[in-house]
Amino acid sequence: MQTKRWFNVATILLFVVVSGLLAACGGSTAPTAAPQAQQPAEQVDQPTAQPKMEEKAATPELQVAPVSAVSGGVVLPEVDPLAVSGDIITAGSSTVFPLSERIAERFQDEGFSGNITIDSIGSGAGFERFCVAGETDISNASRAIKGSEVESCRSIGREPIEFRVGTDALAVVVNQENDFVEDVTLEELAQIFSTAEKWSDVRPEWPDEPIQRFIPGTDSGTFDYFVEEVFDKDEEPILSASNTQLSEDDNVLVQGVKGSPYAVGFFGYAYYNENADALKALAIEGIAPTEQSAEDGSYPLARPLFIYSTAQIMQEKPQVAAFINFYLTHVNEEILDVGYFPASEEALNQAKASFLAAVEQ
Repeated sequence: MQTKRWFNVATILLFVVVSGLLAACGGSTAPTAAPQAQQPAEQVDQPTAQPKMEEKAATPELQVAPVSAVSGGVVLPEVDPLAVSGDIITAGSSTVFPLSERIAERFQDEGFSGNITIDSIGSGAGFERFCVAGETDISNASRAIKGSEVESCRSIGREPIEFRVGTDALAVVVNQENDFVEDVTLEELAQIFSTAEKWSDVRPEWPDEPIQRFIPGTDSGTFDYFVEEVFDKDEEPILSASNTQLSEDDNVLVQGVKGSPYAVGFFGYAYYNENADALKALAIEGIAPTEQSAEDGSYPLARPLFIYSTAQIMQEKPQVAAFINFYLTHVNEEILDVGYFPASEEALNQAKASFLAAVEQ
């Protein structure tokens, strides 16, 4: 395919004008913090400290474009899906999958005639395809890229660029028929997914029934994130637990939890949201997973969602650049319906600024 820039002269002039306005404004305005969720008046066990979700708009290993967050945000040039063609290949996180699928469907509905492949294989496996095999144009991830993965990308001539696209409240779920668990501490959560064999091992008043565990596979960014937050990066306890089924397919985990009142699992909030009639999301440390608690970081398992690409890929494949532009422009119009929550204005502005810097290199 002939390589070409798809920004026309008028668009470049618009970017110059916007950049001038940003420089004139100076400084930055941070979004107003949402009010903290109230702790319940009574707690069963001594709670552990609540981890806060870090704003991972960029890992230390990656270069990012400077941006000043101003009222109205960074505006990207308008995309015409009819004006580009060719294939777009993406793979990675099963959590990000339904969001990327929704954006791809809208991109095609508005005129894009090329093929868009989205493989749900887990964040780790997605980075392997992107950074080792070099087979994909975009990598979907429910965790930030690791330093070792950045080095793998660089070894094949790829400089990964990170785009924050949303926020997930990782849901810990039980069957709706479970009438004894509503809220757990982080310490109890670690027991439930490791050493406890029966529910009564966690709290004596709970049933003397075996815990049936359904968890993401080890290639999943959801697995990595959960192990980091609940087990301090030590995966041995959760992998050694009895009655544990692992799967990279979140729908398999959903069906497993649906199958028994003594089952428990965890996955992205969108999969819980789709099955809320049969599943119950647990509060953690007294905080339920909601848009507010995910955004302000009070929910202990709130986490950012990303897509990755490179400047070279976007410059050589205008359809990839157009799709990422479209993604960042319209993601907040779709994300709540998919079942996730918007990234902060600052994080989304950073993603847009990084995009503009990449396509103008």
